[in-house]
Amino acid sequence: MGIKIAIVILFIGVVISLFTGLTFLVKDQGDGKKRQWYALGARVVLTASLLGTIFYGIQSGKLQFGAPWDAYKNESEVGR
Repeated sequence: MGIKIAIVILFIGVVISLFTGLTFLVKDQGDGKKRQWYALGARVVLTASLLGTIFYGIQSGKLQFGAPWDAYKNESEVGR
C-alpha cells in the first residue's frame, strides 16, 4: 500500500509544480525565466521519480498491469 501512496504524492507534486510554473509565467509576463526554469527542473525530477517508482512497483510485483474490473471479467469467463 505504501508504493501507491508514494505514487499519488508524486503525481500531486507534479501537478502543483505545473501550476506553479503557469503562475510564474502569468505573473512575471516572461521576465521571470529563472523561476520558470526552477519549476521545470522540479517537474522533471518529480516526473522521473514518479516513473521510477512505477517501474520499481511493476518489477517488484507490488503493481500489476490491467484494470481491477478486468479481473472480474476474466473470472466469469473461466466458469464457462
